[in-house]
Amino acid sequence: MAKLIVIAAPSGAGKTSLIKALLEEAKELKFTLSISYTTREKRVTEKHGESYFFISNKEFELMIKGKEFLEYADVFGDLKGTSKSWVENKIKKGWNVILELDWQGASQIKEIYPNSKTIFILPPSYADLKTRLNTRGLDKKEAIDSRLAEAKEEIKQGQKFDHLIVNDKFEEALTDLKSIIVSNKALTEERKELVSSCLKGLMEE
Repeated sequence: MAKLIVIAAPSGAGKTSLIKALLEEAKELKFTLSISYTTREKRVTEKHGESYFFISNKEFELMIKGKEFLEYADVFGDLKGTSKSWVENKIKKGWNVILELDWQGASQIKEIYPNSKTIFILPPSYADLKTRLNTRGLDKKEAIDSRLAEAKEEIKQGQKFDHLIVNDKFEEALTDLKSIIVSNKALTEERKELVSSCLKGLMEE
């Protein structure tokens, strides 16, 4: 039976890059990334129907009234949701669907699909997260400050997920992700200890 996997992380923790790399390496296993609907402005590097389905607030509200979303949430002032028909059609065709969501969306999906697998990606530290957000150059200072403020609550909620991964070194984090999703294996003891150590440090900051 096809899997439903939910991956969440604070903005800048590297989940998009990890998911992209996973999809590249597991092409033969029929993994696909769910394409969300959003009301936020399209970035220069994004394409409609590939990165997201970019729609107006009015269109989004109509989809809510039509109960077309599995989950939706207000993310930094913009609405974002997952199409029920899109996901269910993919699963029926045997695809393993990955949902890239925030913790609120992940919680909603877990209620509907208790057997779904939830994975939360942690940054090594808040200093590292801030550096990543500044380096990628996609957001203004106000947006970065807002994302960093939200990160603490996101990490707190992330502890409720089935699995936690630390994106300290990209290749090692990717190996962890593949172990959980593709091989259904637990992390090594060394990586589990890293998760515990980073989580403790993040919660104390």
